[in-house]
Amino acid sequence: MIASVGLPNAYDHFDSPQTPPFICFLYSGNDPFTADDRNYVQIEGLTIELYADNKDFVHERAIENVLNANDLPFDKDCTYLNDERLYMTTYTMEVLINGSWNE
Repeated sequence: MIASVGLPNAYDHFDSPQTPPFICFLYSGNDPFTADDRNYVQIEGLTIELYADNKDFVHERAIENVLNANDLPFDKDCTYLNDERLYMTTYTMEVLINGSWNE
């Protein structure tokens, strides 16, 4: 899904420096659906970070289109990282891992 945006991407970090724009993503925690002393569904927090030299409306729209096409509601935040001289646009959401509500 993330690769379809067309930017270099990696889980958590790259092993070598990247030229912006690029994407890092990570699972940031979980909140499983439990009942009867077992986990029925793993619900993971997913964070997608877009790094760019300038505010990157084109790639933001591409990410949002992919998330919407996959029915993933998200929260969005953007901040300027002074030390890195980069804009970071962050998308946070919850996703189901290895299951659905019908299983």
